[in-house]
Amino acid sequence: MSEADFIARLRSIATDPAARGLADDTAVFEGLVLTHDMIVEGIHFLPDDTPQDVAWKLVAVNLSDLAAKGAVPVGVLVGYSLGDDEWDAAFVEGLDTVLRRFGIILFGGDTVRVPAGAPRSFGLTAIGRAPEGGAPPRSGVRPGDQLWVTGTIGNAGLGLAMRLGQVDPDETCLAAYRRPQPQLTFGQAVVPHVHAMMDVSDGLLIDAERLAHASGCELTLMLESLPLSAALLAVRPDVLDTRLAAATAGDDYQLLFAADPADAASIREIAAGLNVPATPIGHAGVGEGITLTHRAQRIVLPERLGFMH
Repeated sequence: MSEADFIARLRSIATDPAARGLADDTAVFEGLVLTHDMIVEGIHFLPDDTPQDVAWKLVAVNLSDLAAKGAVPVGVLVGYSLGDDEWDAAFVEGLDTVLRRFGIILFGGDTVRVPAGAPRSFGLTAIGRAPEGGAPPRSGVRPGDQLWVTGTIGNAGLGLAMRLGQVDPDETCLAAYRRPQPQLTFGQAVVPHVHAMMDVSDGLLIDAERLAHASGCELTLMLESLPLSAALLAVRPDVLDTRLAAATAGDDYQLLFAADPADAASIREIAAGLNVPATPIGHAGVGEGITLTHRAQRIVLPERLGFMH
């Protein structure tokens, strides 16, 4: 059963408005934003990634969901699979580092012991305070909205290729893979100006498709506008192929959001003040799904839009 099929079955149970029809990455209940993500060895991280980096990623991917709702993080609950004593101790060290970095409380959690040699898996629930005006849903995109993304895309995907020895290493891309930076401050600042917002975790194209589906509209993305880092372009200079590869890579943890074009100046001012790049990459219209263009020419969607669970 696919993730989408499983979630569709769960919708008959998750009927409370707080669940948002399971069409979002978070639930919103009595002023709190709640999210839970899991990471599994061999799927979300490599067996030889350091425990400290794994702890960072576990927290950061959940905080990225809170960032997409403009929420202020409060604390976390951790689900942990015990294994090697030395590895477990290093993980705790890394968990302490990342929680201190973002000023977050560890509320508790649960542990289990897994058989020797079994893949490690971890879960984390993050809790945040919703913004005063409410947490923007995925379903709020309106025809005519401008589509934006923060930062650059594709670095973490290239960083993974570097970790696998497929590409010569570059510290910028390796850092993007190892220790993603959730855009909490930007999300909190821009939330009054957005109609819909989510983070880019499984790939820009597949997440844009989810945003379009949740909002019942069509999103057009302009490939030539996608923000790519100098490091990425230096390694993969083919412009079109590089942009498609970046748009389908996962683990970016940037923010994808829709806003009225009249708010563009305010969004740019916020981005400049926080030194967080924000780039308009497309627009919303009447229809469904996503459309790709490159220099005003329509591009066939790639067979794989991003990571599928």
